[in-house]
Amino acid sequence: MRLPFTIDQFYAVFRDYNEALWPSQIGLVVLAIAAIIFLFRPRPWTDAAVSGILAFFWIWIGLAYQLAFFARINPLAYAFAGLAMLGGLAFLWQGVLRRRLRFQWTGDKRAFGGAALIFFALFVYPAWSWFAGHRYPFMPTFGLPCPTTIFTIGLLAFLKRPYPRSIFIVPILWCLVGSQAAFLLGVPQDLGLIIAGTAGVILMVRNKHSYRSTVIRPRR
Repeated sequence: MRLPFTIDQFYAVFRDYNEALWPSQIGLVVLAIAAIIFLFRPRPWTDAAVSGILAFFWIWIGLAYQLAFFARINPLAYAFAGLAMLGGLAFLWQGVLRRRLRFQWTGDKRAFGGAALIFFALFVYPAWSWFAGHRYPFMPTFGLPCPTTIFTIGLLAFLKRPYPRSIFIVPILWCLVGSQAAFLLGVPQDLGLIIAGTAGVILMVRNKHSYRSTVIRPRR
């Protein structure tokens, strides 16, 4: 597969992003930690807050990375930006405005799987980047598409059923796109997207009831 940019150009985009937007990376990690805390300290507003954080992450990916930086070397970034912002709007619509996303720690296998993905995104991913030779600022930090996608699917593992399947579409699609970097661009840590994408498909398919099925239809 022939790419419209070189590997050096690809990593230079990370450098430009990290240097230009520092210290936003710290703020993004703080938001991620806040979302995790909300899972264990539920309040009437925390479900909407977690959804709002996810919405912000995906809109950030579209605007602050894809359009502002990646579009310089890849014209497909405009399509990627649109996809990311659609994902953000889906979380905003379903979780913040319609309150259809409810998060809860359950202690079952699904929850521990989600926790593993979150741990990978926040700790294993940057450590793997470092040992793979991608030192800061030439490394994909949290808030960029791939680690954020893994984190997103990890959080979605805590959803209470039933939940709308539409919110999984964009993260799963990005798993398909982003995992190619592991093979084409020397980003081995993006292999985590394959596991995350598989988990996302399972979560989407195994949702016991959709919102359509819970609507009470009037008797004729």
